[in-house]
Amino acid sequence: MTAATPTVLMDEAAVRRAIGRMAHEVLEKLGGTERLVLMGIQRRGVDLADMIRAAIVEAEGVEVATGTLDITLYRDDLMALGPRPVVGETMLPPGGVEGMAVVLVDDVLYTGRTVRAALNELMDWGRPERILLCVLVDRGERELPIQADIVGREFPALANQRVDVLVPARDGELAVVLSGVEER
Repeated sequence: MTAATPTVLMDEAAVRRAIGRMAHEVLEKLGGTERLVLMGIQRRGVDLADMIRAAIVEAEGVEVATGTLDITLYRDDLMALGPRPVVGETMLPPGGVEGMAVVLVDDVLYTGRTVRAALNELMDWGRPERILLCVLVDRGERELPIQADIVGREFPALANQRVDVLVPARDGELAVVLSGVEER
């Protein structure tokens, strides 16, 4: 077996189109921006939430509250991370999440375990009126009964493949790539 060359599933233009559509879907599902909070799941979900926020601001001309969730301490495999897991920052928007329409934003939905952890953490901070899940890529093969409300694109992938979202701040480009092991 050899490592396969990554395949570009979405280039920058395709990602930007999907982000724009996802922003409009958020507005339609929630009926506007009233009490809207975008919460990006660390790491790349934060970057995507910022892009969705910018698209909503451009479309509606109003600011949107944002925050970040780091789910490290809520993971069900925390012991597998080792004795000193790297914990990122959780930042709530001013006023918190109590009674708000929260949109959780993540890059790739796979097993559902990250979303479960994010929901657990979010509930520790308050009780939102409503929660929507927004992901750029749904790759299928859930282990938990969790589905996204808003999906940029669906790309079914095999267990030995990875679907990665690349963002400029971390990777120097905006794209979605598929990598994995190919049989020879």
